[in-house]
Amino acid sequence: MAEKVKDTSTIGTDFVVLVDEDDRVLGTMGKMEAHEKGLLHRAFSVLLYNDAGEMLIQKRAAGKYHTPGLWANACCSHPRAGEGVLDAASRRLREELGIEIPPDALRSGGSFIYRASFDNGLTEHEFDTMVIGRFNGDVIRFNPQEVDAVNWISMEALKALVKEKPERFTPWFMEILKRL
Repeated sequence: MAEKVKDTSTIGTDFVVLVDEDDRVLGTMGKMEAHEKGLLHRAFSVLLYNDAGEMLIQKRAAGKYHTPGLWANACCSHPRAGEGVLDAASRRLREELGIEIPPDALRSGGSFIYRASFDNGLTEHEFDTMVIGRFNGDVIRFNPQEVDAVNWISMEALKALVKEKPERFTPWFMEILKRL
């Protein structure tokens, strides 16, 4: 049963867009409240590849509110109300990694729904759109409040690492890898 949500006129980074399983907007809610209640909301996960076919992965900062210190895709977040997913992905790449990729240089790689509960009582329940892009820069100036480390890795090496130590990776990244 869907919970009635209050729509908020001033939407910033502390709000998420609640959706149904068909990605129809239900309203907005504070990010932490949505994660405490485990409500389905929009998200995106950026997958960046270089010309060598390697994927950029990031180690989440130790101060993150969930899954700190785990490895994930290049960047992930939530679009703001009224913001397109590719625009949001471009914005977050800049904010998290210092990487400038315009929205028209990114593309959607499909969507999926997942749910993961964490020891701190929060639940990710996301309608996650995979966003794919190319980046060949040598220097990545990541935001230390968001990211502890970045690494380029071949898909072969990544699959071997995930098989050996799956606990080092976020639940959504594991879902993404199943789809690649």
